[in-house]
Amino acid sequence: MLEIGLKGIQEVKVSEANTALTMGSGTLQVFATPAMIALMEQTAWESVAAHLAEGEGTVGTHLNVAHLSATPLDMTVRCESELMEIDGRKLVFRVAAYDEAGLIGEGTHERFIVKNEKFQAKADGKREQPKR
Repeated sequence: MLEIGLKGIQEVKVSEANTALTMGSGTLQVFATPAMIALMEQTAWESVAAHLAEGEGTVGTHLNVAHLSATPLDMTVRCESELMEIDGRKLVFRVAAYDEAGLIGEGTHERFIVKNEKFQAKADGKREQPKR
């Protein structure tokens, strides 16, 4: 059962694969903002996944985050999420990311609970729509 206060934690090591240079979000060998956002989303959805009904999942719908500090290669980034609000199918999380030196990013993230098959079918149906 979903409850306010559910928490999640994920960690990732900064490597060539998740730098701004590799991900195309900049030219430096530091943890990319898109990588931080992906880690925040992963931490949030995984924290609630086991509490959903069979066949349900969540999709991200809104992010409001700030990337506050750069993290160089070989450091570890830890992300923490906390479920702060449940409004019907809408879930609101507080998310924060840290490296060994401290806070590197924080904000909020919204996700919606969906029926996986129905959601996928609707998305796939876009291929059948006339192009605009």
